[in-house]
Amino acid sequence: MNTGRRTFLFSSLAAATSAAASRSANDRIRVAIVGLRGRGRDLIRGFHDIQSQNVEIAAFCDVDQTVMRQRAADFEKETSLKPVLLDDMRRAMDDKSIDAIAFATPNHWHALGTIWACQAGKDVYCEKPGTHNFWEGLQIQKAADKYQRIVQHGTQNRSSPNIVEAVAKLKEGVIGRVYIARGITFKAHPPMPKAVEAPVPPGLDWDKWLGPAPKVPYSKRIQGSSGAGWHLLWDYGCGDIGNQGVHELDIIRWALDLKDYPSKAVSMGGPYVYNDDQPSPQVQAMMFEWPGRNVLVTFETRGGWTNTEAGMGDQYPFLDHQNVVGVIFIGTEGHMIIPDYTSYYTFMGRKRTPGPSKVGDGTIETTPHVANFIAAVRSRKPSDLAAPPEELHKSASLAHFANISNRVGRAVYFDPAANRFRGDDEANALLRRTYRSPYVVPENV
Repeated sequence: MNTGRRTFLFSSLAAATSAAASRSANDRIRVAIVGLRGRGRDLIRGFHDIQSQNVEIAAFCDVDQTVMRQRAADFEKETSLKPVLLDDMRRAMDDKSIDAIAFATPNHWHALGTIWACQAGKDVYCEKPGTHNFWEGLQIQKAADKYQRIVQHGTQNRSSPNIVEAVAKLKEGVIGRVYIARGITFKAHPPMPKAVEAPVPPGLDWDKWLGPAPKVPYSKRIQGSSGAGWHLLWDYGCGDIGNQGVHELDIIRWALDLKDYPSKAVSMGGPYVYNDDQPSPQVQAMMFEWPGRNVLVTFETRGGWTNTEAGMGDQYPFLDHQNVVGVIFIGTEGHMIIPDYTSYYTFMGRKRTPGPSKVGDGTIETTPHVANFIAAVRSRKPSDLAAPPEELHKSASLAHFANISNRVGRAVYFDPAANRFRGDDEANALLRRTYRSPYVVPENV
């Protein structure tokens, strides 16, 4: 980004902050949605669902003109509304009439987009994981604090009424003292092909899509879906644990009040399903320990066809009735499962007698989470957020620590005072990345 553009954004910040501080329920909040594929489509629906709260989707933004035009046409057909179409997120940041930006870009853009938006005086809703690496989470927190911005992480379970109830019951001791929490993400993926250079599709700005990542030729493998694309490639994604797994890791941290970093993380995994070109683990197992806490947190991802577990995937199916995803809490008096975004079940004692439960429809609870974000935008109180920047950073950090342990091939031991691993230069080198100019997360936000 050039110096002139940044100067404009900084000079407009004071006016934006002053206006936001006096915002009332009668003031319209205008939102730009950046990134319009899978989760972007869900965010369109979520923000439109709360239009009665004086919320307007003012702009669509995507580096792929074909996708953007299709989303705009679908939205106009359904609502008769025509948001402004933007090919560069920085145009949304320069627009003084836009109050907030919702990001559903690939992971490698999350932190930079969020920081730029904070600098421009915009509030931010950022999809999970909020960061591509550990260091970015520290920078997001600094930017939100410095510019007094409201930043919500897209871990929607924190606004799902039934999951909120489940967490409350765990804290009340419904299954006694929890001594093991286990997350699972069993999502079958096809084999990943080798990257084959191809012409850039019409309407796609490939340089902007790559952004902070290294400059490479276009390949359909990179831009593809989570089944065989960027989620599983280190330059853009964080593997299955950083894609789906952050949701379950966040529930575990939340339910068990794990507010600090784990002191120890260990992970193993690799290409156990296919002999293909996927760099992130197809199968990955990990464990975390916290100082002074008598609980073990474990997690496992699998990229091939697999069994179900604790009734999740068959008796209690996930959204697509194919994948097996959820959390198991094991306590001294019973166990609880959370198999989707809206349900929980408890089983008590040796006989596993059914206990308290609440069954929802399983759908991703986007609408209440964006409603929570908008309420905090109006109040200007970060404490009103269900998933503020600190939670964004700490939950994403678990995925980052596991991936680092897996990549260096040993356990890693974290020193929170130094924000580094103890005595491990190789692991510390993976706490941040090298950025491609001009798409650089700044040292001084």
